[in-house]
Amino acid sequence: MTNDRIVVIGSGVGGLASAMLLASQGVEVVVLEKEATAGGKMRTMDIEGLAIDCGPTVLTMLHVFERLFADCGLSLSSHVAVERAHLLARHAWSSDGHLDLFADRMASRDAIGRFAGSAATKGFDAFCVHAGKVYETMNPLFMEAERPTPVSMARSAGLRGLAGLVSSAPFTTLWDLLGTYFPDPRLRQLFGRYATYCGSSPFEASATLALIPHVEMQGVWIVTGGMRALANALAGAVTRSGATIRYGVEVREILAQNGRASGVVLSTGERIAATAVMSNGDVGALASGLMGAPARSAVAADGMLPRSLSAATWGFAARADGFPLAHHTVFFSEASKQEFDDLFTRRRTPSDPTVYVCAADRHEGSAPPARERLFMIVNAPADAGRSLARPEDIEACRTAMMRTMERCGLRLEVTGEMHAGPATFAARYPGTDGAIYGMASHGWTASFRRPGARTKLPGLYLTGGSVHPGAGLPMAALSGRLAAQAWLKDRRSI
Repeated sequence: MTNDRIVVIGSGVGGLASAMLLASQGVEVVVLEKEATAGGKMRTMDIEGLAIDCGPTVLTMLHVFERLFADCGLSLSSHVAVERAHLLARHAWSSDGHLDLFADRMASRDAIGRFAGSAATKGFDAFCVHAGKVYETMNPLFMEAERPTPVSMARSAGLRGLAGLVSSAPFTTLWDLLGTYFPDPRLRQLFGRYATYCGSSPFEASATLALIPHVEMQGVWIVTGGMRALANALAGAVTRSGATIRYGVEVREILAQNGRASGVVLSTGERIAATAVMSNGDVGALASGLMGAPARSAVAADGMLPRSLSAATWGFAARADGFPLAHHTVFFSEASKQEFDDLFTRRRTPSDPTVYVCAADRHEGSAPPARERLFMIVNAPADAGRSLARPEDIEACRTAMMRTMERCGLRLEVTGEMHAGPATFAARYPGTDGAIYGMASHGWTASFRRPGARTKLPGLYLTGGSVHPGAGLPMAALSGRLAAQAWLKDRRSI
């Protein structure tokens, strides 16, 4: 054991990952969580006794979590059960058919050929090669690097890596890149949707986001018991590693003494001294001064701008028919450009939205129950709920969502429902205005503008989806690793 004490604010994936790694090194770690359970955005809603995931619904980059547990002397498979999905997602534009993508690339290739013809097949083959190369380049140079810059990446890459960086087309938008591979606009729309995984528009995001569909094609895992089971597994691993988690306690301020972070003050007035503080909240909470003056000056004021997307979400207990829902189904807007103009330019929910549906009870080879669990997401602007301020605004959004799905043949008989929108997320995640992915990845410099693990205030470190390397469960876990590594390195140099 060392004489150090680390306080981790928040028990999202990034905070839990850093707590696990540091505690396994014999460091005293205290995780402070304002909610009654761990997991951050891995939340559930209860509708008529049915527990429905209302945050992340699947797991990718499983190796990130396997490595995390292994580095703490634990086994992921001993803590949570996962099943690899054969069918990644079903996609629909109308009632005239749908397109499935599979974990088996050749199966996806054949499905795309039947759906859009031989030109689309050739385009898919070429796109897969390109996306794979982007991932191979960006994974070591960017995602697992402490705080990359264009210069540091070029310096680390060598001649071969530098060629990979250039070929990743960082100065091209994802939408324009996809146009070189997919003459069918529906496929361009499908693969462009991956920009929304980090809350961005394919019309403004860098083409380097082509690595996201590659990651998904490398494997999607469904967690037995839902994502709450993963949250519980991570929290259990934290305590097994020797850390303490305190629930129902809210941090009011990050303290500093002699130019270093020195602890926190809780909403009750309790003070907890610390050698270092790791903030797992959105960087916007620090930048807006919600955690005190020292924390505000520790990060760039625009480190969360432009804000990423928020969401209008519904959980339904319902009977569904008329369309063969998969575990994951996407019903597309008829006007993609207008949809993103609505979101980022007009700052309103789309009149013709794309709808994501997670049908948690739809498993390959089995029939769903008569009353099933459905979770639906429509992208919304991060405006603290101003675009959905009135009941009639929420109802109009719900009607537009239903219209998109009905156009494709889906009919729902709803027996119970719950709604959460930008106002909900703005209240739940202070300093965000409801953005749920940190800053939007618009323009080639956006990824380099995300804050890294270290801040301007020595002893204050950042983790989570709003900091480097980005949004999503695997990225948040990597951010926790980077923060832990940064503290350990700094501790040795003191």
